[in-house]
Amino acid sequence: MMRAMLVACLVATLAACEVVPQVGPQVGSQGQTTAGGVRPTPVAAPAPAPTAGDAMGPRAAARAFVQVVDQLEPVAERECRARSPQLNCDFLIVVDDRPGLPRNAFQTVNDNGRPIIGFTLSLIEDARNRDEIAFIMAHEAAHHIEDHLTQQRRIAVLGASVFGQLAGDFGGTGEAVRTAQELGAIVGARSYSKDFELEADRLGTIIAARAGYDPVLGSEFFFRIPDPGDQFLGTHPPNAQRIQVVRDTAAGL
Repeated sequence: MMRAMLVACLVATLAACEVVPQVGPQVGSQGQTTAGGVRPTPVAAPAPAPTAGDAMGPRAAARAFVQVVDQLEPVAERECRARSPQLNCDFLIVVDDRPGLPRNAFQTVNDNGRPIIGFTLSLIEDARNRDEIAFIMAHEAAHHIEDHLTQQRRIAVLGASVFGQLAGDFGGTGEAVRTAQELGAIVGARSYSKDFELEADRLGTIIAARAGYDPVLGSEFFFRIPDPGDQFLGTHPPNAQRIQVVRDTAAGL
């Protein structure tokens, strides 16, 4: 019954094409990692059967999302308990239905440490197939299993401490030291961000495959988002590198 209600709610919201939907349950957030994206062109409902290059349409996308949640969440939970038993592995998959949000997926934890994976409706609407939804969901689950949020916070604190100390050593006081600490936190958090994304791509590939999906097909999502290139202190690696990591990992399974 709950599954049918979720499908109905997703269909109703996805079909409202005049407003790009948004995601967002209100949770006690302690940071989040994101897949990122751009605003898609709204899709009319219902749509014909999708081809490799077409969005699925609201009704099919809603059903696909619910099916992926049912099939992939238990696999992600098992991988979490096997790899990171110290973490809360009870994943909560949510849809942020606030209007106007760009396509995006994120991973965070609530105040009790429960891992949350969120999707905007625009991202679900833009999916070409179940494999894309599954790969993105597995990627976000992998961020939690690898405990990337904790590592980012730790590195950011270290960066703030180092930059603040350097500012003090060079005679900085007050506002100058605080500015240096803020800069150090940003530099620290971003120093390993690309590595974290590639780690999540590798583990996400494994999770998606073990859940019965094709992670290589799912990674074609990267062809439709802006390529960040290899920017200094960028948050994400080049799309081509991420796709190659997925292919290499899948080939080894």
